[in-house]
Amino acid sequence: MAVSAGWAQTLPAPQTIHSAGNPILSDGSYYSADPAPVVVGDTLYILAGRDEAPARVNNFIMNEWQLFSTKKVASKTWLHYPGILRPENVFAWSKPGHAYAGQIVQGRDKRFYLYAPVQEGKREHEDPFVIGVAVADSPLGPWKDAHPSGPIISQSVPEPNRIQNIDPTVMVDKDGRVYIYWGTFGRLRGMELESDMVTPKGKAITVDTLTGFFEAAWLFRRKDTYYMVYADNKAGANSPCTPAVYHACIAYGTASSPLGPWTYQGVILDVVSSTTSHPGVIEFKGKWYMVYHTADAKDGGHFRRSVAIDTVEWDDSVSPARMLKVKQTHEPRPPVPPSRNVAAAAFATASNQPIPSQYWIAALNDGIVRPNPLPPDMWGSWTQHNPAGQWIQYEWAKPVTLNGSRIQFWNDHPQGANAGVAAPAAWHLEYRDGDQWKPVANTSGYPTATRSFVDVSFDPVTTRCLRAVMDASGKDSQYAGLAVEEWEALAPSVVAPSALPHATAASGACGN
Repeated sequence: MAVSAGWAQTLPAPQTIHSAGNPILSDGSYYSADPAPVVVGDTLYILAGRDEAPARVNNFIMNEWQLFSTKKVASKTWLHYPGILRPENVFAWSKPGHAYAGQIVQGRDKRFYLYAPVQEGKREHEDPFVIGVAVADSPLGPWKDAHPSGPIISQSVPEPNRIQNIDPTVMVDKDGRVYIYWGTFGRLRGMELESDMVTPKGKAITVDTLTGFFEAAWLFRRKDTYYMVYADNKAGANSPCTPAVYHACIAYGTASSPLGPWTYQGVILDVVSSTTSHPGVIEFKGKWYMVYHTADAKDGGHFRRSVAIDTVEWDDSVSPARMLKVKQTHEPRPPVPPSRNVAAAAFATASNQPIPSQYWIAALNDGIVRPNPLPPDMWGSWTQHNPAGQWIQYEWAKPVTLNGSRIQFWNDHPQGANAGVAAPAAWHLEYRDGDQWKPVANTSGYPTATRSFVDVSFDPVTTRCLRAVMDASGKDSQYAGLAVEEWEALAPSVVAPSALPHATAASGACGN
C-alpha cells in the first residue's frame, strides 16, 4: 500500500479537562461534533469535528478534527487534543475545511485508519463530498494519506452514484474482514473492503429497511449480532422519534451478517438540544457507551455542538439482545430561580394541530430563544395555503393568576405580506372564564415587532387557560404564515417552579 510523503502538522499539547458532566467540554471555549469513539488498550479516544460557526450563522463551519481521551469515563477527567488534523494537511487532492464526521479504526496491521469525508479540491462531481483514508501508527497521528491517488468513495468510485458521500462508519470484524457504510439524506450504502483497508471488495449494497434513516450510521458487533445505530428523522404527531422533521432521534437495527439484511428495532435516544444527532457506540472496560452531540454547552447552538457520553444498557433476555433507551445526563445545573413567568408549567396547543412538521410547539415554552433560530425552535403555521388567523394556547393543571405576557414573533417577510411568514397584522389575548373566552382588560397595547420580546400588561385574571389570537398578515384570501419563538405568561409576583404542577396533556378545561 502506497502512502504519501507529506506528514500532518505537529500535534498540539493536550489540555486536561475536569468535566462536570455532559457535555464533556461545556464552557464554550471549543465546540465539538460528530463524535466517533475508538478504544486503544486502556484508553478511550473520541474523534470529533470542530464547530466554528459564529452564534448568528446557520452553517456547518468545520475546518479541523480534534480528539478527547480518558482512561476512566467515571473520573470525568479527559485530555483534549485540539486541532489534530485538517483535511488539506493530509489529502493533497482535497479542499480545505469541511472536516465532517469521520471515524478511526485499527486495522489488522495494528495501524490506525481515519475515514474522512472531505470535499474534492478539483470539482469533478455534482456533489463534491468524497471519502478519503489516512493512516497513522497512533490515533494521535501523525497521519498520511493511505490512498494518495484520491478518495476511495465519490460519485464515480467505486461505482457511479448520485448520493452525498459522507458519514462513513467502518468495522473490522473478528475474522479480520472490513466493512464500510456511508450516506445521508435517507440514502445508506455499504460494502466490504479488502484487507488493505482502502480497496473495494465486491459491489456496494443499498439499505432501505431501517425506518427513518437519515444519516450518521454507526456499525458495530456485540456477540453474534451486528448493530446499526443511526440518526432517524421520521417525523409526525405520533412518531416515536420526533414531531419536527428538523430534529433527529437515534434509532437502531440488527442483522446476523455485517451486510444485512437489516431489521429496524426502535429508538434508543430521544431528540437532543441540537437539530442534528450523531451516535457512536462502543464497549470500554466492560461497559457500553454511546457518544453523541448536543447544543448544551455555553452559547451552544445547532452549529455549535458539543460531545456528550452516556452508558448503554442491554436486555439480554431477548434475541437479538435489545438496546435499552439511553438516559441522557447533564452536568449539574443551578436551580431554576423563582420567576413571574409560569408558562413552563403549562401544556401548549394551537389552532393548526397537527403542527406542520418543520415546527415544534414545545418550543413555545421551553425558555430558549436562539440568536438565529431554525424552524423547530418555534411554533409556526406556514403552509402553501394559510388561513386568516391562528391561535396558540396554554393550559395549566390548576388556576393561575396572570397580569402580563411577553411574546416573541418571528418573520422572514415584512408585515403586510401575503406570503412567507410575517408578524401578525393584529393580535390579542383571551382567557377562559367558565365556559367562555374573554379578552383581557385594560391592556397596555399589542405591539407586533419581531425578533425581540413585546410586552403586554393587563388587569389580573385567574384562569387555567390563556390564548394568543393572531390575525395573519395579507388580504383577499392570501395570507402569510405566523411564527412565535417564545411566549411567556406572567404572574403578578414571582412564583417558585415547585409551586405549580406541570400540565402534561390537555384536560378539556379550555374547551374549543
